Amino acid sequence: MKLIGKIQARSGILLGVALASVVEVWSAAPAVLLTLAGLWLLFGAPILLWRGVVAKAVSTRDAALMLSVGLAVITDLVVALAVNTVLPLLGEERPLTQRLLSGATAMTLVVLGLFLPEEPRPDRPRRAGLPRGLAQVAGLGALALVLSVAGPIRLNNGFSGKVSMVALVVIAALLVLLMVHRRRYSAPVVEIGLFAGSAALLLLNSLRGWYIVGHDVQREYEYFRLALGGSHWDVSAYPDAYNACLSITLLPVSLVRLTALPDVYVFKLVLPLLFALTPVLVYRSVRNVAPQFVALLSAVYFMVFPTFFTDMTFLGRQEVAFLLIGCAMVVLTDTGRPLLARRLLFLGLLAGVVLSHYSTIYLMVAILGLAVAVDLGWRLLARRKNGKVRRRPRQDHAPSFVSWWMVVVAAALALVWAGPVTHTNGQLGSTLAGVVQGMVNPGTAKAGSSDTGYSLFGGARTSPEQRIKDYRAASIEQNAAKRAAGELLPLTTVDPYQVPLAPAEDMPLTAVGRGLEATGLSVSGLNGLLRQAAAQLLQVLLLVGVVVAFRARRRIFQPVRDQLTLTVGAVTMIALLTVVPQLSVDYGVLRAFQQGLFIFAPFVAAGTLWLARWAGRRAVPVVCVLVAGLFLDLTGVVPQTLGGYPAQLQLNNAGRSYDIYYPSTEERLAAYWLEQSTASQKPQPLVQAEGYTYRRLQTLIEGPAVGDLFPTVVGAHTYVILGTATVRSGQVTFAYQGDLITYRYPVGLLDSTKNQIYSSEGAEIYR
Repeated sequence: MKLIGKIQARSGILLGVALASVVEVWSAAPAVLLTLAGLWLLFGAPILLWRGVVAKAVSTRDAALMLSVGLAVITDLVVALAVNTVLPLLGEERPLTQRLLSGATAMTLVVLGLFLPEEPRPDRPRRAGLPRGLAQVAGLGALALVLSVAGPIRLNNGFSGKVSMVALVVIAALLVLLMVHRRRYSAPVVEIGLFAGSAALLLLNSLRGWYIVGHDVQREYEYFRLALGGSHWDVSAYPDAYNACLSITLLPVSLVRLTALPDVYVFKLVLPLLFALTPVLVYRSVRNVAPQFVALLSAVYFMVFPTFFTDMTFLGRQEVAFLLIGCAMVVLTDTGRPLLARRLLFLGLLAGVVLSHYSTIYLMVAILGLAVAVDLGWRLLARRKNGKVRRRPRQDHAPSFVSWWMVVVAAALALVWAGPVTHTNGQLGSTLAGVVQGMVNPGTAKAGSSDTGYSLFGGARTSPEQRIKDYRAASIEQNAAKRAAGELLPLTTVDPYQVPLAPAEDMPLTAVGRGLEATGLSVSGLNGLLRQAAAQLLQVLLLVGVVVAFRARRRIFQPVRDQLTLTVGAVTMIALLTVVPQLSVDYGVLRAFQQGLFIFAPFVAAGTLWLARWAGRRAVPVVCVLVAGLFLDLTGVVPQTLGGYPAQLQLNNAGRSYDIYYPSTEERLAAYWLEQSTASQKPQPLVQAEGYTYRRLQTLIEGPAVGDLFPTVVGAHTYVILGTATVRSGQVTFAYQGDLITYRYPVGLLDSTKNQIYSSEGAEIYR
């Protein structure tokens, strides 16, 4: 009888699954219907079905909805993995096809619909009419989204970034509106505004270019294409840690197969929109234990941190992992449900992180382990303090959410996936080996990333001159055997050609900037000072917030015990990343701080409010001005208005980020020409390009290729492609030890040792 009741209760969902399945197997289905059917199978139906389970671990409907999104993503990963693993055993060599994936997804949804518990009905009837403020928030959010799409399109067509500038101002206005009217707006209205602002901010960056634009995303896209092309994900064929991330292989394949969306826009649109939920999850997790203003400030600080809107759209695997981390933090702070149910859901979400991104789960396990150690020490200290008292305080008896066995399970899942399952734990091994080597022989330790210079924990910056010297020496040492075999140009040929560093190029001063400069104020120095001050300010606010949570008589909010212990763990890990060079290179400090904001953002907010309390009744306006100023400066509005600062990709068709991440049509045409010209050669010749040009063109170069063109590694018999930035400005940028180094390329070396066989305004090829 229960089964019949569930079928009746979920008849609409199951009917939708059946209709979507029919559309998926209909060969003449319109693209719009395919998109709707695929989105329903991958997100719509599973979100509705998982809400009953999630409701047993969280106590609010909005949290249940957002966590269901996370579980829907994990469901998609697991279904695709099962299809990819089981069907080849039954003789199907191409399991990741539309019909097989849609059939497996539909069957999974039917099973979930029959056996998962239903969502409990709310006790209170819903109020009629729109919630207060929804029209204003939704209208401003919609305007921000429209502008955030129009702005990149204009830039991609060669126009200015003025529309994108307006979009950033509108987003800032939306955030201020939410802060000013926070008491009038319900939590769902605030969450809608946060999602709209977050999505608009991310789309300004992710929609740049008509092709894949960014750093890591270019390599992610390559591994996705390998899985899509063969309709089979085989990590053993390409045992790389990137290829082990199902978030950028199997998940995009399912999206492309079932929705008919262009594969480029899965990375440029779908993944960023999923990631746009993370500030909302931060808000919800903090709102469980803190007033609305603290929760709202926490979410805004998460968005304001530059890594959020400059790097994350280029890290698809981490976008998905961060979505699941945000869901996990909501479960951790929601004390209104049984502990065991919350712990099990927390571990399930961490299992999804394991499948999504290796570094995120490694850092999370380390933070959890440190939190358990801190909690144990805290309890032992409390017992000693109260040793003379017969009855210990109640909080010493209360169990913490994070337990040692949870850390063990999460660590085991991560190690098993990276080890026996995918055999991609080489990165972890090399990182740990580098750390041990640096500790045993400090003199041999390499310098860490210069991002550590923003940290309060220290971390000196290494000069570009030293970096390029180190790289030259390392390249000569590592390629000695190839040079001896005649594969590389002799050093006697290379040495006369110098590689001078290229000076950093700032945007020209605007009229406003020239006016400030006329007063004797250095605009370039001001811009740099503001950026450095913003980085230091966030860290100071964090430290103040932690002290306030422990020591202040009148606390801004009452954190749960696990928030305090996890914050100590997260700050400890950031400190280690700062002072241990190998860690700062392999996992950037800025990305670690962004991940840490899931945990300690409320302390940053609390520190802000504690410092602003001296303004009395004007505290809220002061905070709004501070946050809006940070947002406008860090997102590029202030530097764009003044000039005298490097151009940012989301606002310009210039600058270093544009040069190294933005693929040009001229480059792609050159790569096509080279492939056609060398297709008949057996074996296929080796193609050489500088690192970022190679990444932009790697999906077009089918033969063997090398992503390095430093003079000391130029091959004697290779084809060489010079990209647009090098042809037009004579510059090359490469990444080394976590830093970007730009130098002037000695094209004369190629002119004297090779023949130019192709030339255009944006690409050249030598043989």
